[in-house]
Amino acid sequence: MIASIGELLIDLISVEEGDLKDVRLFEKHPGGAPANVAVGVSRLGVKSSLISKVGNDPFGEYLIEELSKENVDTRGIVKDEKKHTGIVFVQLKGASPSFLLYDDVAYFNMTLNDINWDIVEEAKIVNFGSVILARNPSRETVMKVIKKIKGSSLIAFDVNLRLDLWRGQEEEMIKVLEESIKLADIVKASEEEVLYLENQGVEVKGSMLTAITLGPKGCRLIKNETVVDVPSYNVNPLDTTGAGDAFMAALLVGILKLKGLDLLKLGKFANLVAALSTQKRGAWSTPRKDELLKYKEAREVLAP
Repeated sequence: MIASIGELLIDLISVEEGDLKDVRLFEKHPGGAPANVAVGVSRLGVKSSLISKVGNDPFGEYLIEELSKENVDTRGIVKDEKKHTGIVFVQLKGASPSFLLYDDVAYFNMTLNDINWDIVEEAKIVNFGSVILARNPSRETVMKVIKKIKGSSLIAFDVNLRLDLWRGQEEEMIKVLEESIKLADIVKASEEEVLYLENQGVEVKGSMLTAITLGPKGCRLIKNETVVDVPSYNVNPLDTTGAGDAFMAALLVGILKLKGLDLLKLGKFANLVAALSTQKRGAWSTPRKDELLKYKEAREVLAP
């Protein structure tokens, strides 16, 4: 089982292209990077759980219902009586989105009392990202969970940098990201994130595997001294909102499924899943296992 811990929220995606101040219509979609990964893992045929916090409100109910439809274990989702469910406005310009994320929401209010330890202890991989670390008490909570399981489960960290969330806390952000990377067995980051962090003196390296997404160029996988560049699977993207999370879901599933961690097979599979995810709108865009089995790159991982 793969468990993800972190933000679960509503993406309000602009129907029209343009600046948020100009657009009038939005579509409601479920989102939050750990939730997107949890759904992706489930669609790829692996047992998946999410640990998060939503408000005791209609949006929170909607998100739990939608996760249940995707066969994601929702026992780890707690309702907050005081804070509302998180909301993000997503602005589309071409296929590349930008985000306006609201603060002081339920997932940032996650405490140790909210953690379902049965899920954490059952997981072979525990996945988290940087958004949930931008505020307390959620930062302290997640870091305590990760430190407690270090060595008993594989830890996967997605840098997923959102600089707007860290305004005025840049030094703290670098410290938190560096600590998270050092704790992680598997680290995923974009090429831009790697450059940014290296300029701040932070080495982006997972102790077992580092995955660097290169946009239209594909990805780079690094294990010890072995570096493999894997070209992208070419498609015309409609919406790249969930592509990084689809890549992460495929990466984690591939790590569980592949014997001996074949970097080329792993990279081809993750690139394929990410590319196909851009053919649908919204962040829950990972293709399902039965759709993927017609591709050799997927069969080598999902049905070897």
